[in-house]
Amino acid sequence: MVKRLLTRTNSILAHEDIGKLLLRFAVGGLMLFHGLHKLFDGIDGIRGMLVAQGLPGFIAYGVLIGEVVVPVLIIVGILTRPAALVLSFTMLVAWLMVGINNTWMLDKTGAWAIENIAYFFIGGLAIAFLGAGRYSLARDPAWR
Repeated sequence: MVKRLLTRTNSILAHEDIGKLLLRFAVGGLMLFHGLHKLFDGIDGIRGMLVAQGLPGFIAYGVLIGEVVVPVLIIVGILTRPAALVLSFTMLVAWLMVGINNTWMLDKTGAWAIENIAYFFIGGLAIAFLGAGRYSLARDPAWR
């Protein structure tokens, strides 16, 4: 009886393309909030961090690609795999810039201090390996 229930449940939930769509909406959509904040409020904070590290300030505009353009591409399912890799790279840079000292720390609520960075990094990698799936604005699978 348990095996039959599990088999039926697995059959009902066997819709990988819907799972890929939900993952794209979660990772891309949540990252887009971060990007819209920077788009509307500016990137001066990031520019300051880069300059303090001896890097040119104009690099800060890259965050708008990684946190606005890339999430939109992921959500709509166009160039999904490359966009997801760029998202993961963006999170690697974020970890190096602000999270590296917190890697082995917990925040004040007991959560991993860099869990947001890890979530987006791993989510980006998962999307890169899975691809957009069937539900994409791109009709040609090469562009998904």
